[in-house]
Order: sequence, then structure tokens, then C-alpha cells
Amino acid sequence: MIKRTFDLFKQQLNSNLYKGDNVYCCVCESGFKKFKTFGWRGKKKPRCYNCGSFQRHRLIWKYLNDKFDILNRPIKVLHFAPEKKFFEILSKNEVIEYYPCDLYPDSFNYPNSHKILKGDITDIPFQSNYFDFILCNHVLEHIPDDKKAMSELFRVMKSGGFGIFQVPIDYSREVTYEDPSITNPKEREKEFGQYDHVRWYGKDYQERLEKVGFEVFKDDFVNTFSLKDQNRYGFDSAELIYHCKKTA
Repeated sequence: MIKRTFDLFKQQLNSNLYKGDNVYCCVCESGFKKFKTFGWRGKKKPRCYNCGSFQRHRLIWKYLNDKFDILNRPIKVLHFAPEKKFFEILSKNEVIEYYPCDLYPDSFNYPNSHKILKGDITDIPFQSNYFDFILCNHVLEHIPDDKKAMSELFRVMKSGGFGIFQVPIDYSREVTYEDPSITNPKEREKEFGQYDHVRWYGKDYQERLEKVGFEVFKDDFVNTFSLKDQNRYGFDSAELIYHCKKTA
């Protein structure tokens, strides 16, 4: 509790210190002189001082609001491993029927995190054809049986529904690299980029999603913005959005 209070105080202090209009977080609608630099070993990323969003969060949020007006649609939403700011916004929305879900819900220390349901992405505890929209952001790279997880996402999605399923992708790889014999965290970090990842996805990620039934559209939404605006929003110009539909 003390640590959380201190972190909130530090966050507010930095938010006020760097307040400006050079960059803009579209998630929490805050402006700053610059984004916070976060990361290590050459993996520096621009992070919001206020809500903590990274590049991928801001891009997804902009996409969902600009293209789908997500906050004004009476839909059922399933959200795996819910990011804090998304959780705060969606759980308060009176139009959306929101189901945040994680295998370890007790690990979240958000306000009202008791609303997060326990659920295994390889055995989703909902009936088939239930959700209009599913958000699964940087989850599948942690799941040993990702084919089963993808099949479950397809099962619980309504016909005509859609999802955003983002993962880290190495576009220099034609085929996804995985080796289940690698279980040591240090070896996994070396091979897959993070200690709790079990693969590096390659260009065949779209094909893997299509094999379970999804219609997949790789949306280069980020490059509909000028370079100036990409920098202002703190987007990654190489990030493609994997927009998956269920048409069957």
C-alpha cells in the first residue's frame, strides 16, 4: 500500500514536471514536453508519464477510437491481461459489457481489480459465439500452446465479431521460432527476447491465425499519420495492427 501510494505520488510529480504540448498521449489525453524513456539494452521506448502507456497501447487505442468509436458501441468485450488504463476506462463505461480476464487475477493491484475474472486463454470460461470484440495484446507469446489459445479466441467470438491480437514480431524471420525445450529464464530471454516468452513470431503469424478460422487484415494504420504526428503520439512506425474477424 505504501509503495503504491509513493508510486502514484512520483507519477503525478513527473506528470506535472514534464507537462507540455510537444507530445500527446491519446490514452489518458495528456500532453508533455517529451515522453519518458523506458527500457534497457537498446530497447528504449517512449512511455507516458501519466498512464504508463507504451507505443503499442497508444496505437491500439487510437485505432479503436478513430475507426470503431469503441467507447460508444453497446458490445460485449473480452480483454485478456488487461492493461491498467484500458481497464480503468472500459470498466467504467456504461455502454460496454466488459469482461477483463487473466489466469492470475490476484496479481493485479489496480483499483477495483476484483472485477478481473480468472480465465485460461487455452480454455476460456465462456460459451461459444459470445463476444463482439476481443483485445489480446502481447499475450500469445507467453502461451506454450498458442494454437489452442487462438482456437479458443475464435470459438468465443461472435460471427461478425472482431479482435486485435498483437504480439512481438521479428519480420526478418519467415517462420516463427520456438523451442519448448528451452525453459531456463535466462536462455528464454536470450532466444526469445524476454524471460517469460516462449517464441519469436515471424511473418507466418497471420497464417497461424488464419489456420484456426480468422480472417486477418494487417492494418498499416500507423502510416496514415505523418511522421510528425507519429512522433507526437509516440507511435512505432513499424507496428502493424492484426485485425482479426470471424466471418463463419
